[in-house]
Amino acid sequence: MRFASIASGSSGNCIYVGSDNTHILIDAGISKKRIEGGLNGIGLSLKDIDAILVTHEHSDHVSGLGVVSRAHSIPIYGTAETLENVKRQKSLGAISEDLYHNIYPDNSFYIHELKINPFSISHDAANPVAYRVESENRSVAVATDMGIYNDYVVSNLENVNGLLLEANHDVKMLEAGSYPYQLKRRILSEKGHLSNEMSGRLLSRILHDNIKHIFLGHLSKENNYDMLAYETVRLEINSDDTPYKADDFKIQVARRDMPSEAVQV
Repeated sequence: MRFASIASGSSGNCIYVGSDNTHILIDAGISKKRIEGGLNGIGLSLKDIDAILVTHEHSDHVSGLGVVSRAHSIPIYGTAETLENVKRQKSLGAISEDLYHNIYPDNSFYIHELKINPFSISHDAANPVAYRVESENRSVAVATDMGIYNDYVVSNLENVNGLLLEANHDVKMLEAGSYPYQLKRRILSEKGHLSNEMSGRLLSRILHDNIKHIFLGHLSKENNYDMLAYETVRLEINSDDTPYKADDFKIQVARRDMPSEAVQV
């Protein structure tokens, strides 16, 4: 399996996951042109995409969904509540009902040989999920837009070989920044986003010998920056009682403005 971040950040998200024969996108929150360009960079095009998995209905995850899906009649998967909210967004344009497929948290399904495991997350959306994707004893997970994590989330991330995990904000930057008070409260709430520190603590609980690559994703443009997220997460890992150290793993920040390399796991 391999995966790549085409874009990850508070302004737009799109992640590629695939095997030799099956290729999917998780979210489509950027333009068709940018998605196509990101896929071209790893030797693919939109014609190769078998499905788009939607985590939730917020615009930074679905703004490009309509035009991308219509381009090649790409099926769209999401919870019923998520898809109902997507259908209400007139800016996405008309999308054929035949392309929508309801999924359910904790109920696995297949897209060709890829096994998809959606699991619930805590965010201020209708019925949001993260996704774990498996093929031939390898697995990748994409988990962002979580205000909190718990044992249930940890269990769904255990033993993954690749991971894109949210490290959205630095708490002090957010508290001192220009955001309105209510928006700050939302981000810091249990239905908001994971801070750098929380991301590092979550990682410390799931590290294992066979995790090949970790992307830190969904960074806030206003309340975080790459090196701060990277160093804070590393510090949390190194300070924890886990037997592992940050240097034991390949960790990098997924950029909002440019695609990552395609990582084999």
